[in-house]
Amino acid sequence: MIMSMNTPIKDHPANPFEGEAPGILFGLPMPMARAMKLSGERIGDDRAQIRMGFQPDQANSRGDVHGGAIASLLDCALASACRSHDPTAFGVATIDLTLHYVSAGRGDLIATAHCERRGRSISFARGEVRSEDGTLVALATGTFKLMARGGAQA
Repeated sequence: MIMSMNTPIKDHPANPFEGEAPGILFGLPMPMARAMKLSGERIGDDRAQIRMGFQPDQANSRGDVHGGAIASLLDCALASACRSHDPTAFGVATIDLTLHYVSAGRGDLIATAHCERRGRSISFARGEVRSEDGTLVALATGTFKLMARGGAQA
């Protein structure tokens, strides 16, 4: 299946982590996920989709979603795509993240990401953020280091 980056993932299997407590993102504790209202919607097959529920604390001076919040959403989505082959066995550290802001983000935002290449310990991903009405908000590419949790092999 080829994923089009211009629409949220719809034909992907249901999220095995559905109903996670706030502060947990695809099986890993992440207090920032609670603070930013991040919820993992889909993960697997080198892909991830995360929703960020808008809250006034995320707004910039114009009332749009602040670029830093959008960057954090993309960082989480790309990192999740890189560990989607075994989400609970791996943590991820961001090595590099490049963003291009395309338009203002308003309301809830949805990030979709795809792991383009996974090596033994380094992975490369790309992704995008769209508003609920489908407006493209931002594009990103990133490089991530996989870190085994417990006894997993990277």
